[in-house]
Amino acid sequence: MKKVFMFLYSIVAYLIGFASLLLWILSVSHLVPEISIDQTPTKPLFYALIKNMALVSLFGLQHSIMARQSFKTLFAKYFPKPIERSTYVLISGVLLMLLVFQWEPMGGSIWSFEKDQTLYYIAYVLFFAGWIILFISTFLINHFDLFGLRQTYLELINKPYTKLQFKVVSFYKHVRHPLYFGGIIGLWATPTMTVTHLIFALSLTAYFIIGTLFEERDLKEEFGQTYTDYQSKTGMLIPFTK
Repeated sequence: MKKVFMFLYSIVAYLIGFASLLLWILSVSHLVPEISIDQTPTKPLFYALIKNMALVSLFGLQHSIMARQSFKTLFAKYFPKPIERSTYVLISGVLLMLLVFQWEPMGGSIWSFEKDQTLYYIAYVLFFAGWIILFISTFLINHFDLFGLRQTYLELINKPYTKLQFKVVSFYKHVRHPLYFGGIIGLWATPTMTVTHLIFALSLTAYFIIGTLFEERDLKEEFGQTYTDYQSKTGMLIPFTK
């Protein structure tokens, strides 16, 4: 019964995590005004900026701390190890929803392609291409392991968990972190760039870069010379660079 509850817990965590990603994408798409980050400003600019930076910092700290091996070891002392990844996904999803819903709009306009249909549609093609790259990249790694379902499912059927093998396929042949690369494109490719959107994109891009550097360190520790050789041949966040 404990294993069943763990598996059900991982399903709930997966649904919340996946829903938060969809909410995030829609919030920066300008396609659903009701949940867009670009609402009418209601707070002073300085207050809005401080609150927004606090939301991003909370989101980034949770990701960085819970992704470290030291935290995983500590977690396993008090909770079942198979739900560690699901817990990470669950908390990440809740904080991402908080980030979107509590983001304070700041108004202002940087650019708008509303009157240029060619640029307008190019921006949206890039926008959706970025998010598609992100989602495809999760499956190239192992979507269900990344979101915590594989761990609890293996526990449910009484099979030992095996770590994923290092492999270089598809996007990973051209950039080491296509998941983050796709997310950055999705954040910046917009037909309407407001100050609100700019701060959102800048702060999350900074998080992507910092998070990538931490992840690189962990990957080098786990895969050693294999990953070091991969680093020397493939760009970190910019495709087709070394």
